[in-house]
Amino acid sequence: MQIGIVGLGRMGAGMARRLARAGVRVLCYDHADAVRAALADERGVDCVENLAALCARLDGERVIVLSLPAGAAVEDTVRDLVPMIATGDTLVDSGNSYYRDSMRRALALSQQGLRYIDAGVSGGVHGLEQGYCLMLGGTPKSIELFAPFARILAPDAERGWLHCGPSGAGHFAKMIHNGIEYGIMQSLAEGFALLAARPELDIDPARLAETWRHGSVVRSWLLDLCAGILTQTEDLSRIAPVVADSGEGRWTALESIELGVPAPVITLALMNRFSSQGGADYSRKLLAMMRAGFGGHALHKSP
Repeated sequence: MQIGIVGLGRMGAGMARRLARAGVRVLCYDHADAVRAALADERGVDCVENLAALCARLDGERVIVLSLPAGAAVEDTVRDLVPMIATGDTLVDSGNSYYRDSMRRALALSQQGLRYIDAGVSGGVHGLEQGYCLMLGGTPKSIELFAPFARILAPDAERGWLHCGPSGAGHFAKMIHNGIEYGIMQSLAEGFALLAARPELDIDPARLAETWRHGSVVRSWLLDLCAGILTQTEDLSRIAPVVADSGEGRWTALESIELGVPAPVITLALMNRFSSQGGADYSRKLLAMMRAGFGGHALHKSP
């Protein structure tokens, strides 16, 4: 078995290692020399200097995984790869691409005899050891060709990966997955903030989080992460209260509007992330000024 991987960030490098440790021959490319060098000692992984070398060294019907940021990086790499691959080859987009972009790419590539799989992947930095959850969109034949690799990447050969449906279905499923994630994370953060706001009750949030991990209906991997973080409160105090958003939460909120399906928790969690990024600063300043204007309330000046 052999496979190509383009993009060796946290996810791509982890997938390369997991596949290689299962006996797959993995050919990789990343534009950054240092990133390629980091995999130099991984048995079964061979990093090449460019896309042309990657394609030339893969035999038979090639399967090439793109582990790249959504948008221009995927678009440009697909465009560059097309002249170098042949009928029957399969490109797998394992990033967080917008599902409609994936549908468009799949259709365009199918007209050239090429296969395209949109693969929503969850697992992050823990995927290397614990396996990745894979949500796959594409034709049955495309999934059949990729299935041997999916079985290795997933936590279990028969569980943790799914052919969700036709092109676009994998990335749509991952988009909704991330929207749900936004809501769960927000509720956990708010709950622990409330616990910390009543110090006179002497509740230890870290010990409570650890207790909830066993038997509670709110136990989850995200709670596990919270429990670990709360034992390191000194580290938490040094973190700026700014939460980035990857884009998938935005797409999920837009989808709820378009479909007329209410998703208030996910949408509010997204709005809170915008607020943490400074997006609410202007409105908050204006609110303070209005409050001072009608009620004479004191204004707090910026340092």
